[in-house]
Amino acid sequence: MVMWVFGYGSLIWKAGFHFDERVVGFIKGYRRVFYQGSTDHRGTPEYPGRTVTLEPAEGEICWGAAYKISKKEDEEIAITYLEVREKQYDKKEYLDLFTDLTATTPAISGVMVYIASPNKKDNVNYLGPASVEDIARQIVHAEGPSGPNRDYLFQLEKALVQIGCKDKHVIDLANEVRRILSEEH
Repeated sequence: MVMWVFGYGSLIWKAGFHFDERVVGFIKGYRRVFYQGSTDHRGTPEYPGRTVTLEPAEGEICWGAAYKISKKEDEEIAITYLEVREKQYDKKEYLDLFTDLTATTPAISGVMVYIASPNKKDNVNYLGPASVEDIARQIVHAEGPSGPNRDYLFQLEKALVQIGCKDKHVIDLANEVRRILSEEH
């Protein structure tokens, strides 16, 4: 049994587990949003950072990278690792991955995706929507064990450029964070 994992945030540039193949592609019906609070990686419980999650969005697509894990032992190690890394993400979906914008059939079916839902009962760290300026200010000042929140944003921006994806939400946030940083220094 082969397992596929789709990453749309830090998994794009840092898988952290052994995989056999990496495929750049997209999922349909979702958009990437900086609505998830991070109290364990890019922020603290006192000052959460913001990381991406997926929001259902009719007609939209979200680009990222899917990782194929073939060996049973690699799969077990990857699952154990991801359950810790993605522990603030309360939902797992199995979605279709496409690699071609004109394709009607998926390149890969049943790709596992971690999603942080807006359900505050199951996801206590969900922060939800805010203005670009408010999200950017939070990102500028948040820092956690994995480093400054802004590094996560800038690495995501760079990783998306490398796979040929222009994500307006990410670009707007990165530009606003740069603007704030230039004012503060």
